[in-house]
Amino acid sequence: MSVLQALTVTVTIARPPQEVYDYAREERNFAAWTTSFSRSIRQEDDWWIVETDEDPVYIRFVPRNDYGILDHEARVGDGSIVWNRMRVVPNGSGSEVLFTLFRQPDVSEAKFAEDAGMVRRDLETLRRVLEG
Repeated sequence: MSVLQALTVTVTIARPPQEVYDYAREERNFAAWTTSFSRSIRQEDDWWIVETDEDPVYIRFVPRNDYGILDHEARVGDGSIVWNRMRVVPNGSGSEVLFTLFRQPDVSEAKFAEDAGMVRRDLETLRRVLEG
């Protein structure tokens, strides 16, 4: 059994959890807050295709749920699938959004740090969009 290096990035958003969840879960909003890599998004069957500066990324969220779970799979250019773990949890009258990255075996330390920075920027964008 191998264990991957993990890093959880969080952001506090001064909006109710259901509002944060509903906005983030709506795939049509994805490109508005994932600005570090998304250029546009379109639907094809049950996948959302995110156009990036590189290859398209195919995204599919878990079904809507009452637990704030926003996990989604991302199929990247080489066909591999990476599961992204994301949650919206209550924090007083607001929300905490958590995104856990797992460093894949073929990803360098520098690339992992770059990915974490992108997630951090995207979560901050989500906060700005929702808090207005």
